[in-house]
Amino acid sequence: MRALYDFGIGFYATILWIIAPFHAKARLWIAGRRKLMEQMQQTIEPGRNPIWFHFASLGEFEQGRPVMEAIKSKYPTERIIVTFFSPSGYEIRKNTALADYVFYLPLDTARNAQRFITIIQPKFAVFTKYEYWYHYFNVLKKQNIPLFLVSAIFREDQVFFKWYGTFFRRILRKVSFFFAQNMDSVHLLKSIHIKNAGLAGDTRFDRVAELPKQRRDVPVVEEFIAGCANVLVAGSTWPEDERLIADCFLKHPDWKIVLAPHEVSDFHLQQIKQIFPKAIFYSSFSEYSECAKEAAQILIIDNIGMLSSLYAYGKIAYVGGGFGAGIHNTLEAATYGLPVVFGPRYSRFQEAVDLIELGAGFSITKSTQLEELLTVFAVDQKYAYAAEKARAYVQEKSGATPIIMKYLQSQKLLHD
Repeated sequence: MRALYDFGIGFYATILWIIAPFHAKARLWIAGRRKLMEQMQQTIEPGRNPIWFHFASLGEFEQGRPVMEAIKSKYPTERIIVTFFSPSGYEIRKNTALADYVFYLPLDTARNAQRFITIIQPKFAVFTKYEYWYHYFNVLKKQNIPLFLVSAIFREDQVFFKWYGTFFRRILRKVSFFFAQNMDSVHLLKSIHIKNAGLAGDTRFDRVAELPKQRRDVPVVEEFIAGCANVLVAGSTWPEDERLIADCFLKHPDWKIVLAPHEVSDFHLQQIKQIFPKAIFYSSFSEYSECAKEAAQILIIDNIGMLSSLYAYGKIAYVGGGFGAGIHNTLEAATYGLPVVFGPRYSRFQEAVDLIELGAGFSITKSTQLEELLTVFAVDQKYAYAAEKARAYVQEKSGATPIIMKYLQSQKLLHD
């Protein structure tokens, strides 16, 4: 099975090399790893034993961020190195003040893992939610370097729990401790004789609970909505989400929409412009005439990194992705006390399931259902109920980070 694993890793890299000339993210993935080890050797100060945080992408970074912030706050002399697998995480957070060093993660081969760990010499390693790399975990285990999984979550249908999952179970057994999101995950690990796991919760809640206190004012949005009480903030949308929104809201001119698409490529932005011909763009807002600004129902956010502040301006949130691989982050909207609407593919996301059960989340498949919700939310009591349930859900689920920090302190892994 290890030979098959190594073949799969090599095959994946080969495919990226082939498509790189035609695919921007693949180009970044390849370029970011070129002469990476040499760059690390020249950059990292030897003998400091940094804490290594690895994230698959941007979402996992935000999930693990509260733990990094807690370490930086209480133990400012500790060094932190961050690695990303995906360009969408690295390119946005490569200059984060939370880390002393930020790199791409070299491909998971035996040679790379050994060389990487030798260069950085981590005090301990923290991975978030999932992403299990055999060779990196193996080297950490052999060198007695503690490895922790925070916000870990497991499902019964995963390969770890199948009769043919022996190799993958061996990967899990190299982890020092699992801080699980829920008790189902703890029980699943125990079912395969992994007992070094405990319930901590999801660190994402700690992160999003702080967003309303830390949010930035966005003057362009304030001018665009101009006191309008009916504002939909649509975040991380894809074309099918945008078409559904258009079918509904073009019939409701009393509403304004702040739309932050998942992809901000020129092609996708022009697609949105075709759906909403009178829409205006955030980056060129000042160039529009006052007449055009007043006539516009849609403000298209044509950059990234603003969404967590934009929800503060909404009455309702629509979170995209539910007609594709799965919905994006619903918690960033819920923390502001917004009822959250999304497409049908949400079952893998516990927070979406929870929000629906609480009456604060709503899954739809067509525009008429969105129109029905607008009617429901016109009743103040029903809207207030959904809004409060959303806000309370985030607050009640917070608290994973202190549990993790207490454990790390008990193991004497952190020093002033």
